[in-house]
Amino acid sequence: MLDTVKYLIGSVGASGYGSKSTAEQVTKSSSDLRSVTAIITGATSGIGAETARALAKGGARLVLPARNLKAAEEAKARIVSECPESEIVVMPLDLSSLGSVRNFVSEFESLDLPLNLLINNAGKFAHEHAISEDGIEMTFATNYLGHFLLTKLLLNRMIETAKNTGVQGRIVNVSSGIHGWFSGDMIGYLGLITRNKSHYDATRAYALSKLANVLHTKELARRLKQMEANVTANCVHPGIVRTGLTREREGLVTDLAFFFASKLLKTIPQAAATTCYVATHPRLLNVSGKYFADCNEASTSKLGYNSAEAARLWSASEIMVSKDPKLVFDPLNALV
Repeated sequence: MLDTVKYLIGSVGASGYGSKSTAEQVTKSSSDLRSVTAIITGATSGIGAETARALAKGGARLVLPARNLKAAEEAKARIVSECPESEIVVMPLDLSSLGSVRNFVSEFESLDLPLNLLINNAGKFAHEHAISEDGIEMTFATNYLGHFLLTKLLLNRMIETAKNTGVQGRIVNVSSGIHGWFSGDMIGYLGLITRNKSHYDATRAYALSKLANVLHTKELARRLKQMEANVTANCVHPGIVRTGLTREREGLVTDLAFFFASKLLKTIPQAAATTCYVATHPRLLNVSGKYFADCNEASTSKLGYNSAEAARLWSASEIMVSKDPKLVFDPLNALV
């Protein structure tokens, strides 16, 4: 009850920010971003677009990957109209396709740009059962697996940039508090919904993908520390906000739910604040492997803390993204 009251009135936490803080407010308190190059997925609308706007206003160079290039160009135009000196590069990327991820990274590397910041923000809520071109359930493929491969392929560039500049690189995975709604065997459930749509539940599939984001962060941070890389990885819950993910489910039930929950909803600038805080604030130097909500460190679900499950998911993910024909991922029988 006390946490809910604090949330509603916007009480600030140890960071000096809270649920009512905005992306622009937290970014203003950060260091100069003019030397920062950032890749932000899902920046054509909603939280991603506001994140991009706030970072551009701080002087960051942006790379905006998008499946819909027209929408990305429109997002770029909106930012440039407000910040005429912004440097923004639009590039094609479909996160549900591992081939598209590889092509994007190849094209990005050809630009010979540094990379200080990677914000894995894009998200999909697939109401109907679908399978990606790589044979993986679509929500998991888009929200998690595409970002897993993207991060894996960009990591050397981030480590190299941090080494050359002395500026710590940051990876931010945008998850959701809904990750706590999933319990059970992650790999087993992925196998069930990949092979048989009769087991598919849209909300549980979304929760699975968001839990995977949390566990990816945990294992990635451990590996970065082991490598002694000057790059951190953290995870955020943006809060409840009416974006494209929820607007896709317009109807009486949805409208009533949002009416009764309206006092709990954040504006988009408020929802983007935690991402911007974790991505830019000097207070988080050397902070890695953590989960944040309302611009403050928070707790994940019990499963989200499970190091063994994080390592197991990583091993399964390596198989799923591998191009080695000898490595074939069988979700139902994989002993990883």
